[in-house]
Amino acid sequence: MARMEKESPRGTEDAAPVRTAAYRPMMAGGLSMLGMNADTWRRHASGWSVWTRFATLPFLFLALWSHAWIGWPGALGLLVLVALWLWINPRLFPPPRRFDTWHARATFGERVWLNRLAVPVPAADNRRAMILSLVTSLGFGLGIWGAITLSLPLVAAGTVLTYAGKMAFLNGMVSLYDRMRDAHPVYRSWSVTPDNDNANGAASHKSEADGRRTG
Repeated sequence: MARMEKESPRGTEDAAPVRTAAYRPMMAGGLSMLGMNADTWRRHASGWSVWTRFATLPFLFLALWSHAWIGWPGALGLLVLVALWLWINPRLFPPPRRFDTWHARATFGERVWLNRLAVPVPAADNRRAMILSLVTSLGFGLGIWGAITLSLPLVAAGTVLTYAGKMAFLNGMVSLYDRMRDAHPVYRSWSVTPDNDNANGAASHKSEADGRRTG
């Protein structure tokens, strides 16, 4: 059972008022078209999921570039495989043991940001996220165009710009989650690690047995 703390939220003085009436807890940051539900988001908080997905960009550009060697049908087939990997990735790995790591908080912050219409986020954080999302999209588009036209400098510039924008975006999401985690009980529950009742019970029985042997 997860430990749910009962103290009142704190640390959200700079956040906009919370509209709890419009809030749907289990759908926070849900992307129904991609099947991103609560369980999928927890799995995606794994470092294995975050960093292997992060490393996929060069392979996507390479798959597109391959039209020069194997033609467009083969290149499109490789792009389908990359897209399939990106869909499987958040579901493939188990949830992390800890939820206070940088990559886990970045994942939860992104989920908070996607839920901003239900639970508003500070205007400055939203504006920064929008700008960095635009930078990332411009870099991605540049890399795509470079791969289509077989321009290595464009692909390299697009890759650097995409990664720089995405890293800055994720870093902002970490700060956003740290500020917004107390804005709603469900947000705070994301970083709570459930107690292992079986492990606690086994430890208790072991302590009792040791006490009897030394008594």
